[in-house]
Amino acid sequence: MAQNPPALDQEYVHVALTSDENTIVGTVAAVNSIWKNSRSPVKFLLLTNDVAYPMMKQWIENTELRDITYDLKQFDASLMNYARFFYPILFPDVHGRVVHVDDDCIVQGDITELANTAIKDGHICAVSEDSNPISSKYNFYQSVYPDFINFEHPEIQKIGLNAQQSSFNVGVYVMDVDRWREANITDQVFYWTELNSREDVYGSGKIMGGSQPPMMISLHDRVSLFEPIWHVRELGASAGTRYTRDFIETAKLLHWNGSFKPWKGTSAFGDIWDKYYVADPSGKVTLPPKAQNRKL
Repeated sequence: MAQNPPALDQEYVHVALTSDENTIVGTVAAVNSIWKNSRSPVKFLLLTNDVAYPMMKQWIENTELRDITYDLKQFDASLMNYARFFYPILFPDVHGRVVHVDDDCIVQGDITELANTAIKDGHICAVSEDSNPISSKYNFYQSVYPDFINFEHPEIQKIGLNAQQSSFNVGVYVMDVDRWREANITDQVFYWTELNSREDVYGSGKIMGGSQPPMMISLHDRVSLFEPIWHVRELGASAGTRYTRDFIETAKLLHWNGSFKPWKGTSAFGDIWDKYYVADPSGKVTLPPKAQNRKL
């Protein structure tokens, strides 16, 4: 079968993931799903901490993933939640599009399609909003910026955020890495992170803190949208699911954000994740009995 041309005429579709020793099994499965379902050459940009680095290298070199193309680098463990903001710095030779995918995702579609998402002039990234037809159909909460950010803070008031604007999950996004560098988005993200360490800008009493709010603030008027079928989330919010089996099997990308991860045992649609599971060749990382006994 003839391959599709690489995204935007790049030599590779660049896909970036981060992980530590606790999530590495998820990252490996995500990589496997992307690699198996892509019709274009993919180069994986992988960031891990010092503990996970040798584990990841061995996992790739001694399993079916030995044929993937990748660049693996170590990153400060204390900042792993923010590693996604350093791709433009740590991979200086990468230009054009980079697709970030969280470790608790499985990609069932051709990642080239997502990488080719239109990003409007002046925009930095493409994302999927939390308020979208899919989340509405399945009765998920339609979150907006004030669910994450303190709109009473004077610095937030200065930049004129829209209180009705839908939030977006940073677990999956398409970055124009050159525009990101030109706009110094990494510096902007850490401006808000540092400010939040001293003052209540986000996180306190909100849905979540971490890496999502500073990116939402920094990119609030500079994001284009891709189809929500490329980011079907909340699969890890509970052991059950609101989604139908037929819908999940046709979704392009599944995200088990939440506490119920497939590799921990009890999770929604764990059998789909199992299709891409790659056993640790060292035998040190194993699945719990509930995951091992899951019916495929």
